[in-house]
Amino acid sequence: MVNEYKKIVLLIGLEAINDYHFRLIKSLLAKDLKLTRNMQDDYDRIRIADLMEEKFQNDAGLRKLIAVCRDIPALADLAETLEKRRLKVKRKSKGERKSTVKKGQKPSGSLQTPQMPPTAPSGRTHTIDLSPTSSREIQMPHVKIISSLTSSSRMQTPHLSPASSSKIQTPQVHPAVSSTSLQTPSVSPTSFSSCLLMNRRLTTIPKEASKECGYQKGPKEVMVLKATESFTYEFKECEKRMFHATVATESQFFRVKVFDISLKDKFIPRKVIAISDYIGRNGFLEIYSASSVSDVSANRKMEISYRLVQIANGTPKIEYLCSQCTVKYVNGVYTVYKKNVREDCTYYEIQDNTGKMEVVVHGRLIYINCEEGDKLKLFCFELAFNEDKWQLRSVKHSYIKVGILRECLSSKGLLVFLNFLFVLFSYT
Repeated sequence: MVNEYKKIVLLIGLEAINDYHFRLIKSLLAKDLKLTRNMQDDYDRIRIADLMEEKFQNDAGLRKLIAVCRDIPALADLAETLEKRRLKVKRKSKGERKSTVKKGQKPSGSLQTPQMPPTAPSGRTHTIDLSPTSSREIQMPHVKIISSLTSSSRMQTPHLSPASSSKIQTPQVHPAVSSTSLQTPSVSPTSFSSCLLMNRRLTTIPKEASKECGYQKGPKEVMVLKATESFTYEFKECEKRMFHATVATESQFFRVKVFDISLKDKFIPRKVIAISDYIGRNGFLEIYSASSVSDVSANRKMEISYRLVQIANGTPKIEYLCSQCTVKYVNGVYTVYKKNVREDCTYYEIQDNTGKMEVVVHGRLIYINCEEGDKLKLFCFELAFNEDKWQLRSVKHSYIKVGILRECLSSKGLLVFLNFLFVLFSYT
């Protein structure tokens, strides 16, 4: 399988780019591949692919190449092509493994128990047909029972017609065989289906926001979980404003960019709305027109699990972000431990109980008043790889809100508040 990955790296990846981008990729991979300046100048695409195969033995460096290409705007489409080919090889490999396992096993429907001692008397074979759908045979020394579960996974009581009931005979069992060995545990149909439903709900809760690509006509009914204030994201020619929101169905949640701020009154937490004529792009649903959002019946209710709401509104751990291999956009609340202001950007070091990460803020957001100890609430920050570490970077539609904890609890703010209370009570 590694050889398949290497073919993708070399034939679809490195061979498809021009010399400038190839030099750029060599520079970005210099630390991982331990490339000296002379090696960067001399090594061609084949030798770089050989080095990647040696360094990244699981996938010949394919995921690393995808991450690097995604950081280069001109190679974004190539990154998506490489990712699709990687997933195709991965699925093919899983299918081959399953096929190999099946060939090496006995038919799953037949379970053979050990042979009884030769002294045991031979008995006749009796058949009990429990279901016409799917069956499995359990071979026993004196009794052959065909049991099954229907496709709906519910335990069903066998329905025996008068004609078929005459075929059922009492099995002749040797006295040495305990009668209890032929009994199966009884399962309540209600409890069985309830367990299946509960397990299904637990396993289908997504860990990340769902994605849609391209124009979507809809309508899609969703419940609003939260929305930010509207903010200005561009000052060129005319001021452009937007806001971010998180919405959910009963099984998925979505990040939404709303570019018509007149819709702010529609995005009220726990309100059910219908969205249509939107565009799926980069993991967001983009809404540009007021006509794309409509109210639904006041009686319309959506049962959304607490766990799904918790994940949708939650903050991903830094350790989890650093384990990713693809670029994505992140929402979250993190504590600022260090701040470094430079001429064209501001660096914040954020931290949680799993690790540290750097947040790089550009443009209009460098004027945000945020200090060490504050809670930094990030919306639509790009998770990108820089040299040897992951960073969260502000982009055109990023938004920051600073927690008010520092402002309320700082000595100066507390003194002002106490003076205000003193004056207030002096006049009462």
